[in-house]
Amino acid sequence: MKTQHPDLAAGGWGRFSLAEQLGNVGSEVSRALHWKNRDPRLFERAMIRALELLDLSIQDPRWRRRLKELARARELLCDAWLGGKEYRTELEDINRYFFNFALAARK
Repeated sequence: MKTQHPDLAAGGWGRFSLAEQLGNVGSEVSRALHWKNRDPRLFERAMIRALELLDLSIQDPRWRRRLKELARARELLCDAWLGGKEYRTELEDINRYFFNFALAARK
């Protein structure tokens, strides 16, 4: 699969704080939510970008102690994408979770 964020994947992601990283993931989740019932192609592309950014955060060695939380967030994001069949996760729930990081990053 083609990398959606090549500059960030090449090391730029490591310049951001955790709040900034997860706030950016939240931006993609918000975009996905916007397109969810409007354009399946744009919805899927936003979800792929969100997962890619979340994966970059998971790979960031600074957040080793937060790995469990990050991996769980990824699991729930995937569950929401697939209709919440496993944990009944709604994309709106995931959006609210990441929105708080975006707020923290702005302070």
